[in-house]
Amino acid sequence: MNEDLLIGLASIVLLGVGSQWLAWRLKLPSILFLLTFGFIAGPLTGFLHPDELLGHLLQPLVSVSVAIILFEGGMSLPIKELREIGQVVRNLITLGVLVTWVLVTAMAYWLLQLDFHISLLLGAILVVTGPTVIGPLLRHVRPVGRVANILKWEGITIDPVGALLAVLVFEAIIAGEFQKASVVVIFGILKTIVAGVAAGVLSAKLLIVLIKRYWVPDFLHEEITLTLMIGAFVFSNHFQGESGLFAVTLMGMVLANQKTVNVRHIVEFKENLRVLIISSLFILLAARLQLSDLNFINSRSLIFLTSLVLIVRPASVMISSWRANLSWKERAFISWMAPRGIVAAAISSIFALRLSQVGFPQTEHLVPLTFMVIIGTVTIYGLTALPLARWLGLAQSNPQGLLIVGAHLWARDLARAVQQEGYKVWLVDSNPSNAYAARMEHLSCFGGDVFSEKMLDQIDLDGIGRLLALTSNDEANSLAALHFRETFGRHEVYQLSPDNPDKEGDSSSSHHLRGRYLFGKKLSHRRITDLYSKGAVIKTTKLTKEFDYEDFQKHYHGGAIPLIVIDHGSRLVVISANDRATPGPGISIIALITKENVSSS
Repeated sequence: MNEDLLIGLASIVLLGVGSQWLAWRLKLPSILFLLTFGFIAGPLTGFLHPDELLGHLLQPLVSVSVAIILFEGGMSLPIKELREIGQVVRNLITLGVLVTWVLVTAMAYWLLQLDFHISLLLGAILVVTGPTVIGPLLRHVRPVGRVANILKWEGITIDPVGALLAVLVFEAIIAGEFQKASVVVIFGILKTIVAGVAAGVLSAKLLIVLIKRYWVPDFLHEEITLTLMIGAFVFSNHFQGESGLFAVTLMGMVLANQKTVNVRHIVEFKENLRVLIISSLFILLAARLQLSDLNFINSRSLIFLTSLVLIVRPASVMISSWRANLSWKERAFISWMAPRGIVAAAISSIFALRLSQVGFPQTEHLVPLTFMVIIGTVTIYGLTALPLARWLGLAQSNPQGLLIVGAHLWARDLARAVQQEGYKVWLVDSNPSNAYAARMEHLSCFGGDVFSEKMLDQIDLDGIGRLLALTSNDEANSLAALHFRETFGRHEVYQLSPDNPDKEGDSSSSHHLRGRYLFGKKLSHRRITDLYSKGAVIKTTKLTKEFDYEDFQKHYHGGAIPLIVIDHGSRLVVISANDRATPGPGISIIALITKENVSSS
């Protein structure tokens, strides 16, 4: 028995992480693979039985997992982003929720012919989207400008709102009479606000004090944060059902927007934990489906799903964005992004069980219909969001530009060479002289600290796909690579080799604490600067059939060091220390030409 439990738990993690990896390799939304593998492992093959595996722990485990996801989401919501998008976000989680609830309820009642109370509850459940589905799709599509922030804010903040609405509808149904139901709803809202604010804000403030006064050692920061977050969730839920989601989201937002202590390490821990939780949750919940649930897929349910996509979501967005400063393209894309996720699945399962226990009719329809909507919307939006965003001109289609840390002489020459090839380049340097020189050479440059929030406010990273840390300070280069690792991915953050790369004990040699070494292990900042002082230059050369790479090296007598290659697909490839450049005809090479070969050019 114990062995079966271990196999089951290991299979959930294996299938979840495997789905994430496969999605990354095939460049498709991970949710599609998670749902598919979960369905195969559960109802299709009978290999995985989540209810038998976890028993009564399943629902509490799902609830706490969703709370962790929303807490992590709350920590990604800087209030400053609301200056431009606040009105739209506010309307989406108020007017948009109301429009969605009313329209879904009406369609469930008239089209699916459900009981009115069940229709009300299904409508409340389906107002949520959530970070479990919005986040992965946004990372896959990478929409530009305000669109990404609007969808991120809506996806995170609408979950507590939707969960509370579902709870209040459920309690009103149980109360029965209109007068009793009204009292239940009013008191439910008040209790949620009081309990959520008290638990969320006080837990955040307590954590800030603990870290600020060094009452908690560094190695326990993440664990104490997780403990306080779960405590806030349970405390708030104790006073009002599902208000804990509001509490943890608020707690995350308070931590994200305070300036007293640094919580970046906590954010990174939660981001890594989120991927594992989302993967496991989707496998678990998809595996809970039954083959008999497919009987609910018929012409009426498909029309219901189509109406959610083509009527309900566009109506909600159009009303919410009325008189907002959004283009028709931005409205169109936001209207085409409302996948349902974990919160909808979890709430439908909980309330279906509770209503069936009190003898309500048609409760068996809630879970299969909710999962049909989850699978349908994830599939529709997952397969079409990226092509639509590209058609609308709102997607960062494999951004190739460079963010270069350091604006000294040869860094500016490299930036100019890349910019002349048609790629976006931003330089960052805290040295006022270097920053001024870059601007005088018509290069985009931020004069200040690369780690400052002001930098991200002034630099538009749309079209930027990788980081090159080119300063003379090895530690600063490593810190910059670490800082932007989550933005660009570990494989697209580069730094110069230190002056003594093979020196034992050099912290720069630790792979997880730095970016990929640039150009070659012997090409440190000191070495390139020395070559430049002796007359070296950076030059761009295009190879042809008549002048191939071998001829290129012969022409410069072996004194040409490739730095960047531009291939046939206009893809910019940065040469790392472990790469061997063997470009063919039609390829452009940006290379460092040493002094003795400058005259040959």
